[in-house]
Amino acid sequence: MTYDFLQHYWCFIVALLGALLVFLLFVQGANSVARSLGYTEEGRRLVYNSTGRKWEFTFTTLVTFGGAFFASYPLFYSTSFGGAYWLWMIILFTFVLQAVSYEFQNKIGNILGPKTFQFFLTLNGIVGPLLLGGAVATFFEGSNFIIEKDNLVDPNAITPIISRWANASHGLDALLNPWVLIFGFAVVFLARVLGILYVINNVNDEDIRSRGSVRLVGAAIPFVLLFVAYLVHLLLKDGFAYNDNGIIYMEPYKYLTNLLDMWYLLVILIIGVVLVLFGIGKTIVSKNYIGGIWPAGIGTVLTVLALLLCSAWNHTAYYPSTADLQSSLTMANSCSSEFTLRTMFYVSLLVPFVLAYIIYAWRAIDAKKLDKEEIRNDHAY
Repeated sequence: MTYDFLQHYWCFIVALLGALLVFLLFVQGANSVARSLGYTEEGRRLVYNSTGRKWEFTFTTLVTFGGAFFASYPLFYSTSFGGAYWLWMIILFTFVLQAVSYEFQNKIGNILGPKTFQFFLTLNGIVGPLLLGGAVATFFEGSNFIIEKDNLVDPNAITPIISRWANASHGLDALLNPWVLIFGFAVVFLARVLGILYVINNVNDEDIRSRGSVRLVGAAIPFVLLFVAYLVHLLLKDGFAYNDNGIIYMEPYKYLTNLLDMWYLLVILIIGVVLVLFGIGKTIVSKNYIGGIWPAGIGTVLTVLALLLCSAWNHTAYYPSTADLQSSLTMANSCSSEFTLRTMFYVSLLVPFVLAYIIYAWRAIDAKKLDKEEIRNDHAY
């Protein structure tokens, strides 16, 4: 195992966690349309109880994603999570609101009323995917930060801080880039598509399933339009490349070149897109088909995985700086030591056992489709 292999390996692990996180945003997506899926109060409770069984998976994956980035690429962690803290704090705050809202919306003594906490769930369902999608878009569009490693050894430096944000917005300035917003809203509507597909599969209620088929069209059309627009923009834009000396420079059609050079990522991307469209299309066309979440979910993971790897592999700066081009982060200049990456490699061999437990827990939770009788007689949010 060479140092270069370990860098690529941990980039793959982090990208896979990010792809799984985007898939698990179906919880947020379903919550954002819960009031239209469940026309009655009982119908809305069905939707919230369906997503309430899975919200821990999303939150845990988000934390694991951040932890993996911290361990393998600590300079990114300190730069993004430490510099763009307003962006990440808003994301985490909405996820905390989500957890609180599930538990307290129907508790006895709730002076705010169920609708207040249901509003928080909707807020998390929109803001969470939007800002997470915007954060992913900065891997291609760049962020406004400066890296000054000399501060660690400069006796005249006021503080030994390696990275700092170049303005006072601390991450929110990314939302001023229209392409960041386009990708962010694409993730919002993707989360809605996945959320609707999940509820159709998980909730045994004909009224909700029939409404879901209609709402699916309304979410799928803007998602496809926004995603295609951003994908075309991505393939035609200049990308952030670096040479063997670590010098970052702008390369025309960099991300298109990456997909052509790494043809296997292009194949994964195409398969992923086809699976997502298949899951959506068959659910809309066939009234009896309720398994669309699985092809669409697998397709989402494959598509996001290919895009994230395209942003880092093949001598590409995965976290570009718009304030100072040479401050851009690459796998080579931002990763942990070889000893750390090698040690964590052996720890990562436990990941299949964790995945097996998740699959087991998921199957146990979904052994019986959720229905109105269950939320009347069993534990319900």
